[in-house]
Amino acid sequence: MENERPIEILAPAGSRAQLEAAVLSGADAVYFGASDFNARRNAENFSDEDFLDAVRYCHVRGVKVAVTLNTLVRDAETERLLQTIRLIAKSGADAVIVQDLAVAALLKRHVPSLPLHASTQMAVHNVSGAKLLEEAGFARVVLARELSKKEIETIVSAVNCEIEVFVHGAHCMSASGLCYLSSVFGGRSGNRGLCAQPCRLAFKNDRRDFTLSLKDLSLLSHARELRDMGVRSLKIEGRMKRPEYVAAAVRAAKDALEGKAPDEKLLSGVFSRSGFTDGYYAGRVNGTMFGYRRKEDVLAAESVLPALRETYRAETPRVGLTMKLSAPENERTVLEISDGEHTVRAEGEVPEKALGTPTSPERAAAALTKLGGTPYFCASPEVRLGEGLLLPASALNALRREAVGRLSDLRAGKPHPFLEANAPGISPRRPADVPALRLRFENETQVFDLPEAEKLILDVRKLLQHTELLRPFLPKLVGELPVLLYPGDEARAAADLEKLRALGVREVLCENLGAIRLVREAGLTPLGGMHLNLLNSEAFEAAVRMGVTDLTASFEMNLGDFAALSTAAKRGFVAYGRLPLMRLRSCPNRDDGGCGSCDGRATVLDRRGEAFPLLCSARRFSTLYNPVPLSVAGLKLPRADFITLYFTDETPAEAKARAKELLRGEKPPFRVTAGLYNKKLL
Repeated sequence: MENERPIEILAPAGSRAQLEAAVLSGADAVYFGASDFNARRNAENFSDEDFLDAVRYCHVRGVKVAVTLNTLVRDAETERLLQTIRLIAKSGADAVIVQDLAVAALLKRHVPSLPLHASTQMAVHNVSGAKLLEEAGFARVVLARELSKKEIETIVSAVNCEIEVFVHGAHCMSASGLCYLSSVFGGRSGNRGLCAQPCRLAFKNDRRDFTLSLKDLSLLSHARELRDMGVRSLKIEGRMKRPEYVAAAVRAAKDALEGKAPDEKLLSGVFSRSGFTDGYYAGRVNGTMFGYRRKEDVLAAESVLPALRETYRAETPRVGLTMKLSAPENERTVLEISDGEHTVRAEGEVPEKALGTPTSPERAAAALTKLGGTPYFCASPEVRLGEGLLLPASALNALRREAVGRLSDLRAGKPHPFLEANAPGISPRRPADVPALRLRFENETQVFDLPEAEKLILDVRKLLQHTELLRPFLPKLVGELPVLLYPGDEARAAADLEKLRALGVREVLCENLGAIRLVREAGLTPLGGMHLNLLNSEAFEAAVRMGVTDLTASFEMNLGDFAALSTAAKRGFVAYGRLPLMRLRSCPNRDDGGCGSCDGRATVLDRRGEAFPLLCSARRFSTLYNPVPLSVAGLKLPRADFITLYFTDETPAEAKARAKELLRGEKPPFRVTAGLYNKKLL
């Protein structure tokens, strides 16, 4: 007999219509947000009252609720965030999906009974990252979308926490949580739930148009495989989509788990971008993954939407009840109902002697089983009636409604206790009057030193490969682990860290959560990079508790918020460099045959012909950079312990010139940007 592990189908609910479509189509769980702090702030979402009602609606029907609280927050928003946390606690929701370490810390402090799920926005894509979050108290990790079957299986088998995988819906071009394209372009941060999807515009290169747009993901045909490897939840993307889309995807997922082939024509009709791809999962990371929303994709929906609406129009009974009616002579009528977990009793009047035809058990049973319009069903109630008694249908109906109402109240669940806990006491650090200088290099040929520089940062592997060349700089050298470090790379990274330690290098810059754990295990000191997305004081403190005491703020944080930080952490910010806009496992410069003769340097053009540099990292991933470098020259700078100059495609001479200009307070002799440093993040 086939081994079937428990698994849930988790559906999106950006509105009440979507919620009902998901539940009535058979979803086991849904995820949605309140009005604030969720990664789809442009969805309809739910007001406070509607939010509470939505959770109740789901729980009564046996459907779990994961609340999305998965955006980065500013210190100034903490009080509003706590109000939202109070609302979630009151609702009795089953879990909260979070991105910000600060949100996780506040939830653990104030509502410890609420399970934490790590959002895909946390960019967990390796074993070490999943283990770090498991150790931090997370009950579930939502993996990055860019993983292969083998990589997912490796992570699942290495941890005890639950693993959730996206199986259908939109495919972000960048690793989730590491995309800043919308933020840098128009101040609408994807990490703040306001992504404007500029990646879907007509970017192009020599190989294709719409070169930053992937086909939609669909792993539904692999649902049973994912279940058998131990994945706990199959997640459907789409809180901004139609209810019909949700219904179709949920039903397709149910079919797939039952061994039926998903109706891809129907799914494609309701929404797709040139069809679907399972490229990452199947290990076919090439040009076939790219696609965009064509006219024929839009027109296809017209033929499938009406029929789909009919599939979730009526309530589908999904909760079986046992019913026991007792009506002995001269005693009150009692109805007891149970869903197997909760049992309630309702009492009616003492039945009268029938002057005409007495009520039969069959008539009483028929009245009790009139459960239409509810999620309940009862096939054969147990009825015990005294001889010759009359039980009016109206009395039986009232008894049934009372009992069902009480049962629904129990099924709705209890609120989670909200603890009025104080934050742990800290002694806020006052940053240095004059920040130290750090130089980060893309390759070994750029490396140089200045008297003012305290640290010289270079990729760990390049540092080890060019030790002799770099030996004069060893006292100041800091290793850097790749931003994306997939499971197949972790063992080598651990070995490299041991070599680094033997070389005398003691610090390593970490740009993902897994790197922090790897560095700690190697007995080295982890420094927190800008891709940890630290945007507030509580997040800095949470990173300190993970063992990272030296932290670079997110470049989405404005300098006013940086100045107001209240944390014990040593901290700084990037002062110069091309900002990394996307981290791409599916490189836009790769064709159907792979990398070919590409030398790792390419460009992508936007609609105006602006050239975006594209740099490859050892053929493991590539990075899309902003055409216009960041420079803080001319800005009023807050106190900081350090500033970092982030060199990418500069020549050695150019890198030296930029450093000297910044030390003199001069702007480079070309177009630069202040980025988001002097703007309020929406």
